[in-house]
Amino acid sequence: MPPNETIISFSGKTDLDLLFELLRFPSVSTKADHAPHMLACAQWLQALLRESGFETEVCVTGGHPAILARGPHVPGRPTVLIYGHYDVQPAEPLHLWTSPPFEPALRNKRVFARGSTDNKGQILAHILGARHLLREEGTLPVNLIFLIEGEEETGSTHLDDFIRARRNDLRCDVIAISDTGMVAEGYPTLTQSLRGIAAMEVFLRGPVTDLHSGIFGGAVVNPAAALVKILAALHDPRGRVAVPGFYDDVENIPAAEREMLAALPVTEADYQRETGVLLLDGEEGYSSLERIGIRPTAEINGLTSGYQGEGTKTVLPSTASAKLTFRLVPKQKPDRVLNLVEIHLQNLLPPGVEMEIVRGHGGMPYVLDLKSPWCGAAQRALEQTFGRKPALMREGGSIPIVQKFRDLLGSDTLLLGLAAPDCKAHAPDENFPVESFEAGIRLHQHLLRELAAPV
Repeated sequence: MPPNETIISFSGKTDLDLLFELLRFPSVSTKADHAPHMLACAQWLQALLRESGFETEVCVTGGHPAILARGPHVPGRPTVLIYGHYDVQPAEPLHLWTSPPFEPALRNKRVFARGSTDNKGQILAHILGARHLLREEGTLPVNLIFLIEGEEETGSTHLDDFIRARRNDLRCDVIAISDTGMVAEGYPTLTQSLRGIAAMEVFLRGPVTDLHSGIFGGAVVNPAAALVKILAALHDPRGRVAVPGFYDDVENIPAAEREMLAALPVTEADYQRETGVLLLDGEEGYSSLERIGIRPTAEINGLTSGYQGEGTKTVLPSTASAKLTFRLVPKQKPDRVLNLVEIHLQNLLPPGVEMEIVRGHGGMPYVLDLKSPWCGAAQRALEQTFGRKPALMREGGSIPIVQKFRDLLGSDTLLLGLAAPDCKAHAPDENFPVESFEAGIRLHQHLLRELAAPV
């Protein structure tokens, strides 16, 4: 059973002990039966922050709770908001884990567990950095707020409304998030942009029930066959998304930035080794780093149709479905992209089947102003922590709330990644280097000092 807030104790525990304890909560936000674990995890974080010297509350959001914590307030000091999330992805397939996903294990100086990198290890590093600073100096150089939610892995469904309702409590000069990656392990990295996302699910329906493929095959449109033909038409032979109008809002990246990206310590061989694929592929004319960071994509995330059990069952399936997501670059808008995709798919639909499209979550792309004094402060903090100038990266992933923070609070977000390239976030054997965890604690302290007087 997860611990109850009333019996939580942190006395005598090391930073690594606390990380292991946090990772033991199976806080999977997508599973309704994990709601008690979600609440217990939120209460554990509340207790840790309270014991560290913060005023804290577990907040009702309409879904899984959020934790809001405030450090001692000193008038005239900048206010910094640290955001993170305590929910994690499902651990399945369980048989591919070397050790159980919610029983953290230390191997080769890495902590293996679901959520170790995404995002419990990274947000805990920030909490512990503040905890140590308060204990050692009795104060913080800035006014500090923590907002830790429990629905990031489901699209932060209720966070917009929560921010609107608590806008006065969340007012800040700048926001910092560690939920991104390093260009190479131990190489300080500031993410200057995030791709947006637009999700949808496509359903095709043909006959009223599955049919005998011998008796009806060849006489009835097969929804599975129709769907794969439609999906195959999402891309052209050059690897570009074939949806008309898809690239209308995509800006060209200056040659100087492409040269900077090419100079980063990431090679095609690195991507091939990390993914284990025989061949890298994608849009012609771009490197893998560019395809991930500066170009939009269309991906098939799941396919479902017909019989998938053991052995053969000769049916012509009555339905077929697919889950799709589109990663978007600056200037692209989720709703516009989904409108274009729907028109494209409908135009490809053959007679004899019906199509239904259900839209999923979406999030806008985000670009950081590199000339901001906050950005300069973040780069200095990274250099102090790791002993070298940070790389500037365009991240392929999406954190939808980042642009929402800008829209709702008017504050920019600094993205200081601690994840190793091979962290296996969202996959079996997710892991977090102990060295990165310890560096994250130091980074938080350097960051707060630099943000106290940005230049």
